[in-house]
Amino acid sequence: MLPTQLVKFTESYPANMNDSRIILNVGGTRFETQRATLKKLPATRLSKLTPQLSFYDPILNEYFFDRHPGAFSQILNYYRTGRLHYPTNVCGPLFEDELSFWGIQREEVEPCCWMTYTKHRSTQETLQVLDSLELDTVRSTTDDIVKKFGWEDDFDLITSGHLSNRKRLKGIIWQLFEEPRSSLVSKIIAVISMFFIILSIAAFVLRTLPAFEIAEFTLVNVTIGYNRTKQAIISNTQQRKIISSFDTIEWICNSWFIFEITLRFLVTPSKRSFCSSILNWIDFLGTFWFILTYILYETFYFHGYNAALDLVSTIRVARMFKLCNLHPRLKVIITSMSYSSSVLSLLIFFFFLAVMVAGASLYYIERLSNIKDNQLISIVEGVSLAISTISTLGVGEVVPKSLSGMIFGAITTVVGVLIIDLPMPIIVETFANFNSHLQTRQQLPKQRRRVTPAVIPRKIKPLIPPNGHVRY
Repeated sequence: MLPTQLVKFTESYPANMNDSRIILNVGGTRFETQRATLKKLPATRLSKLTPQLSFYDPILNEYFFDRHPGAFSQILNYYRTGRLHYPTNVCGPLFEDELSFWGIQREEVEPCCWMTYTKHRSTQETLQVLDSLELDTVRSTTDDIVKKFGWEDDFDLITSGHLSNRKRLKGIIWQLFEEPRSSLVSKIIAVISMFFIILSIAAFVLRTLPAFEIAEFTLVNVTIGYNRTKQAIISNTQQRKIISSFDTIEWICNSWFIFEITLRFLVTPSKRSFCSSILNWIDFLGTFWFILTYILYETFYFHGYNAALDLVSTIRVARMFKLCNLHPRLKVIITSMSYSSSVLSLLIFFFFLAVMVAGASLYYIERLSNIKDNQLISIVEGVSLAISTISTLGVGEVVPKSLSGMIFGAITTVVGVLIIDLPMPIIVETFANFNSHLQTRQQLPKQRRRVTPAVIPRKIKPLIPPNGHVRY
């Protein structure tokens, strides 16, 4: 919270010129007040009004300011009462500009209006996040591409006004892969990429089914009695072979992934930004690990159970996150989760705190009850029971047997519901905020009329006759 500054009002002036009335014309609306009232806030614009200023009109005997009259009514009321309230019919940035023009600190807004006054700042932060995501950018213009690639000082662009064929081709390829909604060809490429991602994940999942495994059996001699032997068929569980169709599908999919990530790396505007992207690392590691495991098993004839290697290969499932680039709403969901990281970390902290307290309490409650069929033989079992209780899973394998343990377990369930459910509206509100602003931005026009800044007129002395009287 911003620090609050105390404003000291000066005492009223004696009955002289400072007590005379003064007329202020703000945006066509005339305000009349005492000059001594404006002297209550020194070092502000209204406290320094003199007839020598360009805002003064000696004919109408008033000071004219081309500012917002609705906001000025609250500012003038601040001079009168010493309390600055926020007008509800004025936008936040506009009121901040008015306060800055009149020389008043924004921290002087009353606490009752502070939440309403600062609401626009959260809106501006949300709009900045949406701008960084570039969700409403369907197709970048030529100027945007030149700025993104840093080609402002290109010789061909300066001399002929056009980029070279190589750079134009580089920009076109970058748009095809990085802006999936920019053209029909880019949409087709996006659909192809999505198809190979889903096909690769489906093949990775289906190949674990026993129906697609090739069973291997080994003949062993089994001794029966003293001198008799018999051959028995034993299944070899140390090796698992899959039908070759899955390897063919994997090679086709990974060939596309290699082609895509290589081409995107060659045409990217910033190699550093490309290498620091988590999605690109997931794509690279998934393809690299597939090639590595294939070389181990097919070239070096690595034997043994490959469950450990398959466990690391699950990183290819994370390619599903690449689908977030195809739809703006998916990006909004991930951004909302990252934007609510403080709330999520607080939720995880209280969850583990409640688990440890409830687990230890359940263990000692059951131990003090002297139940014969006590299932909580250690705090580890108590923590396991607390996790299933607080998360409302309710596995049911380990349960309290005593009456006091059952009561405490019921209380733990209620507390778990409160711990998990209370922060959820904050995350939902964050997503609704991002989503509503995204929908609003998509309905706004892409280009707006540019307004030039106003020029403050210079002081013009009126023509006054020598006798000092002005004729109307």
